[in-house]
Amino acid sequence: MHPSIKLRHIRAFLDIAAEGGLSPVARAQGITQPALSRTLAELETLLEQQLFLRQGRRLALTESGALFRRHALAAIQALEAGASAMRPGAAGVLRVGVLPTVATRFLPQVVLRLRELRPEIVLAAETGPHFHLMRLLRDGAVDLVVGRLPGASEMSGLSFDHLYEDEVILVARSGHPARGRPATEALARSPVILPPATALIRPIVEDYLAAHGLNGVRPLVETVSLALGRGICLGSDALWFISRGVVLYELDRGELIDFPTGARFLSGAVGMTRRQESRAPGLVEFEQIAREVVRNADQSLPVPDARRPRNPGETP
Repeated sequence: MHPSIKLRHIRAFLDIAAEGGLSPVARAQGITQPALSRTLAELETLLEQQLFLRQGRRLALTESGALFRRHALAAIQALEAGASAMRPGAAGVLRVGVLPTVATRFLPQVVLRLRELRPEIVLAAETGPHFHLMRLLRDGAVDLVVGRLPGASEMSGLSFDHLYEDEVILVARSGHPARGRPATEALARSPVILPPATALIRPIVEDYLAAHGLNGVRPLVETVSLALGRGICLGSDALWFISRGVVLYELDRGELIDFPTGARFLSGAVGMTRRQESRAPGLVEFEQIAREVVRNADQSLPVPDARRPRNPGETP
């Protein structure tokens, strides 16, 4: 690296990339916009690369800028972790990407135990669809993602730690007129909510529908949002394909019921995905606690087993 590149260059670049413009960064740093622009220009000159393109009022990363951002974030995190390690008890931030399937019951248990063990660590949770969280992980904007197993094409440079299996189920309001009938019969008569096309569980749901001659189903809406899916189900006769972990409390309270599909392939691995070189503060403890929560789980996690109470009409 060019010896004239300073930490101020790196921090300015990362802040501009995060904000998408110069003005908010200049205000936050208490400097003028021309001064910040000069800092950015110096960095581009020293790297001999254009890092941003102007798109209207926003600055968008070039391909070179995106590549440099990934490594710059990792470098800053490593420096901050090193400084924190020299001050036992010092605060640190662990940034976690959270998919809906773990947000209801599993992750809260991990967070509360981490708070007991490492109260100085601040856990910053980022929610969103799988593709968004994986991009944040690769860019270094989160330290790990907790959710379903990524596709094989996404795993280069990453590691996945399996925790448990979570099934995809078909749910509806407790007073649904097809309650107690086979899932395929209910699907043929009711509006359907599907996971979005970008969701990891969408392909197995499509496989199930195709296997039962229902691949022409036109969804009422596509979502894995608990607030939206729950609201539509409670206000209509819609059926919703969703991971059990998302709707655990609604099932426990009897607001929603599970239409048994009889398809064992409607399940998948849930675990922790992270960059292999990640050394974020509190990361090791987080992973250890997550494994302990799974080992100690009985009915507190959505792990399919024979002890789960069956719904009316469900066969063993």
